[in-house]
Amino acid sequence: MQATIPSHRIPPEVKKVASTLEAAGHEAYLVGGCVRDLLLGKEPKDWDITTDATPDRIQALFPHSFSNNPFGTVGVVTESGNPTTEVVEVTPYRTEGPYHDFRRPLEVSFSATLEEDLARRDFTINALAYSISRETLVDPFDGRGDLERRVIRAVGDPQQRFKEDALRMLRAVRLAAELDFAVEGETLAAIAQCAPLLTHIAFERIRDEFFRMVASPNPAIALSLLRQTGLMHFVVPELEATYDVGQNRTHIYDVFEHLVRSTQHAADRNFPLTVRLAALFHDIGKPATKAYDPKLGDYTFYNHEVVGAAITKRALDRLKTPRELRDAVVTLVRWHMFFSDPEKITLSAVRRIIQRVGKERIWDLLHLRMCDRIGSGKPKEQPFRLRKYIAMVEQALRDPISVTMLAINGHDLMERFHVKPGPVIGWVLHALLEEVLEDPSRNTRDYLFARAQALLSLPEATLRSLGEKGKQKKEAAEEAAVQAILEKYGVAEQRKTGKRK
Repeated sequence: MQATIPSHRIPPEVKKVASTLEAAGHEAYLVGGCVRDLLLGKEPKDWDITTDATPDRIQALFPHSFSNNPFGTVGVVTESGNPTTEVVEVTPYRTEGPYHDFRRPLEVSFSATLEEDLARRDFTINALAYSISRETLVDPFDGRGDLERRVIRAVGDPQQRFKEDALRMLRAVRLAAELDFAVEGETLAAIAQCAPLLTHIAFERIRDEFFRMVASPNPAIALSLLRQTGLMHFVVPELEATYDVGQNRTHIYDVFEHLVRSTQHAADRNFPLTVRLAALFHDIGKPATKAYDPKLGDYTFYNHEVVGAAITKRALDRLKTPRELRDAVVTLVRWHMFFSDPEKITLSAVRRIIQRVGKERIWDLLHLRMCDRIGSGKPKEQPFRLRKYIAMVEQALRDPISVTMLAINGHDLMERFHVKPGPVIGWVLHALLEEVLEDPSRNTRDYLFARAQALLSLPEATLRSLGEKGKQKKEAAEEAAVQAILEKYGVAEQRKTGKRK
C-alpha cells in the first residue's frame, strides 16, 4: 500500500480549496473516506477537508459556499461539472459533547486539534488525514495498518462509539461488504452487545445502510454479519424465520443460505438493486408454507411466492422504501416461480407474464431466475430450458412482421381511394409489405400511396395473386426472424433430426 498519495490523483478543485485555507494561515487536511479510498487505490466518491478555521472564517474565504447543518460543515461550490468535486465539504476540527439519542451529539466545539478531531471518528480506517502540501499522512490510530490487515476496527472503546451513534454498527457491516474486509473481534463483539440500540434509529437511516449493503460487491458478507451480530432482528426480522430451515431434495442449502447465495450472484453479475432485493426476498415465504407430503416423501412450499410477496411488502414498507422500488421487488417475488414450471411455458403464457410484470421488468424476472438457480447450487446459470424461455420472451416482445409496420393502413386506403371494406384492402397491403421487406426505404406514405393507386388499377385476379405472394413473403420473413432468435440463444431445433443444436 502506498505511503503517500500521488498528486495527480487529487482533483485541482480540491487542491485549490486546501491551498486557499493554507494561504490564509490555516491548516487543511483531506480526511476520512477519501483518504481511505486513495490509500486503497480507489476513486473517492466525495472529498472532505478538515481545518482549524471556524465556519464563519471558511465562508469568508469561499463566498460561493453554504452551511446548513449544526456541525459547522461548509459546502464549497467549485462548479467543476464533476459530481464528485462540485461541492467540497470543509469542516472545522471539532469535539463532541454527550449524545442524547444514540445518534447526534448535544453540542459540538470548534476549538479542537486535528488529533482530537480524529479521535471522535468511528473507525480507524476513517480516522486518517492527509496534508496535500506536505504530502504527510496523519494516522494516530494505525488506520493504515488496519487497511493493510483488511479489518474494520472502532476508534477507542467500540461500545462507546456505538452508544454515541448506533448507526455506526450498520456502517461497520456495510464497509466490510463494500471493501471485502473483516470486522475486528472486539468491535464485532461490541456490535452484538449494542445491537438493540438500533431501535433508536429511524427506519429511513437503517434502510439506506441496508440497501447499500445489498448494492455492495459482497452482500453475502453483510448478511452473514447481520445474522452473526443479531442486527438482522432490527433490520429485516422477517429473514430470521429462514435461518436453518431445510428445503426439499432439489435444494442443497437451507432457505437463508439459498437467499444469501442468490443475492451474491446478483451482485457478481452486477444486477441492479431491484433484482438483488428480489433475490434476497424471493423465498422468504417458504418457512410459513413448508409442509410434508407423504405421497411425495418430501417437503412442499405451495404458494410460497404469494405469501412471500406479502411478507416482502410488509418488510419494505417498514423500511420506508420508495413505492416504485417496493412494487417492483414485490412483483418479482410474486411471479418468480413462473419460469420454474415447464408445463406452463407457452408463448401465450409468456405474453401473459409480460403483461403482469411489465415489459420493463420481464428481464429482471429472468435475471432473478438465474440467481435462484445458482443460489440453489446448480452448476449452470442458463441451462437449455431457461435459454428457451429467454428466447420466448424476446419473441413475445418483438413487433411481429405484419402490415401494421406500413406507413399507411386500410383506413388510409379507403379514405384516399374510396375503396370499400373487403379482401382488396388486404391484398394491397400485403403486396406493399412485400416491397417494403425488400427495400425498407420504400416505407413512406408518398411511395405507398403511389404504389397502392397502381395496384388498385390491376385486375382483381392479378391483385389477389400479388397479395398472396406478399403474405407468403411475410410469413417466411417472420419465421426467419423467430429462427434467428432461437439460434441466438442456442435453442433452435434441427428439423430433420429434431435434436438441439
